[in-house]
Amino acid sequence: MVGEIRDFTIDIDESELDDLRRRLAHVRFPEKETVDDWSQGIPLAYVRELTEYWRDSYDWRRCEAALNAYPHHLVEIDGVDIHFLHIRSPRDDAKPLILTHGWPGSVIEFLDVIEPLTKPPESEPAFHLVIPSLPGYGFSGKPTETGWSVQKIAEVWHKLMTALGYDGWFAQGGDWGAMVTTMIGAQDRGGVKGIHVNMTVATPPPEVMENPTEEEQGALARLAQYRATGAGYSTQQASRPQTIGYALADSPVGQMAWIVEKFQDWSDCAEGKEWGHPEPEFSKDHLLDNVMLYWLNNAGASSARLYWHSFAKPDMSTVDIPTGISIFPHEIMRASRRWAETRYKNIVYWNAPERGGHFAAMERPEQFVDELRACFRGRMC
Repeated sequence: MVGEIRDFTIDIDESELDDLRRRLAHVRFPEKETVDDWSQGIPLAYVRELTEYWRDSYDWRRCEAALNAYPHHLVEIDGVDIHFLHIRSPRDDAKPLILTHGWPGSVIEFLDVIEPLTKPPESEPAFHLVIPSLPGYGFSGKPTETGWSVQKIAEVWHKLMTALGYDGWFAQGGDWGAMVTTMIGAQDRGGVKGIHVNMTVATPPPEVMENPTEEEQGALARLAQYRATGAGYSTQQASRPQTIGYALADSPVGQMAWIVEKFQDWSDCAEGKEWGHPEPEFSKDHLLDNVMLYWLNNAGASSARLYWHSFAKPDMSTVDIPTGISIFPHEIMRASRRWAETRYKNIVYWNAPERGGHFAAMERPEQFVDELRACFRGRMC
């Protein structure tokens, strides 16, 4: 069921911001880590620095105004309100494109790519953009029943694009957005003409495991390191999302630390050294803008449940429609082409940029736009 599309404006009550400031003024921090790097998690010194900035200098109204500069809407689909931005290009030849974020991201990831994608040079493809918040994330509603997996969300995104009147469209995503986009392609319910992902989820074929190239050895080592030292958040959210949700709902600093650690680990900030600083890859304002979409909407538990819904019944269906893939060097999973081809059967664009990581649209917006243009200006469009 698809309801009426309603206009929506973000307008956070000042009492919510007052409550946040009170909480930030009375934080109980743990003791300092016993190492001199990020190997035990986000360091106390940086958490204190971010907390002080958040309390004394950060301006939510700036972020709110930047978001409200674009049209926002709500529509109830299958019993859950879906929040989305819908920005139409002035170009007559523009193609509809739905962009999907993941965890711990949000629609904030895409703010810097809206203008170049909707108003590009005449020689480049233009897009009408649909940028939804995942169910349980941002300003979308929170599912009250089980079943809201990536498969379900792919179905809902198809209904959303149909409700907007698009009978031919494209899809792009990273992280959970890549998994939703992959499922859109696998389901192929009509309408979608091609997809692009900046994270691939595929099972390494026997030839990769038995005789990996140098590139594949690096990808397998990165994946093994992630599973050994970086995937604890995933296990917790997939098994006990409600439990971690209590901490994230009650402590803004806990919510911030839970999120910001990933922006350090999965980005170019570690370039040239084992542990880097998340700035200047992401400014404090950029990091906190994203955190605010979780804190203001009390989305710690509801966002974590996507892991519980989706990991319970993983779906590795293959994709036959045209697919573009960009593998950024600091991505969690850097599948080789032959690895990716086990799932994506019609790869029409493949590239491995030299810089960037998991949050490509936010970290390297110009490069992200170049990747989408290169992908969609070819066989797909």
